Amino acid sequence: MRIFLLLLLFNLRYNVYITEIWRETMLIYDFRRIGNRLHALRKRMGMTQVEVAEAAGLADRTYADIERGNVNMRIETVLRICDVLHVTPDEILTEASPSLAARQDELFARLDACSPQARETALGLLEVYLKSLG
Repeated sequence: MRIFLLLLLFNLRYNVYITEIWRETMLIYDFRRIGNRLHALRKRMGMTQVEVAEAAGLADRTYADIERGNVNMRIETVLRICDVLHVTPDEILTEASPSLAARQDELFARLDACSPQARETALGLLEVYLKSLG
C-alpha cells in the first residue's frame, strides 16, 4: 500500500519507476504493462472485459483501452477496477525486480547444496541480520 500512496503524493511522468532499495519493488508507470497485468488478473477471475467494465462503472470501450494501455486511469478508476478484480492497487501497479527473484533463486540453490550444518549456520546469520533491522 505504501507504493500506492507514493503514486498519490508525487506527480509522476510516463515510464518512471520508484524503487524501494530494501525490497526492490518497482512502481509500474507504463500503461501497457499495467494493462497486461489487468488482462492476466481478469482472465484468472474468469471475467470478460464487458463484465469488468460494467462492475466498475466504466464503458466497455474504456476498459478495453485501459487493458491495451492506450489510456491513463484516474485513481478512482484504479480503485474501482481493483475492487472488481479483488486485488490491491499494489498488485497491478508494482512488480518485483526480476534481478531480485533471480538472485534469490541462485542463493536458495546454493543453500540447498550446503551441508545441513552449513545451512543451519547460514539461516542463523540471516535471522540475526533480520532482527538487527528491527
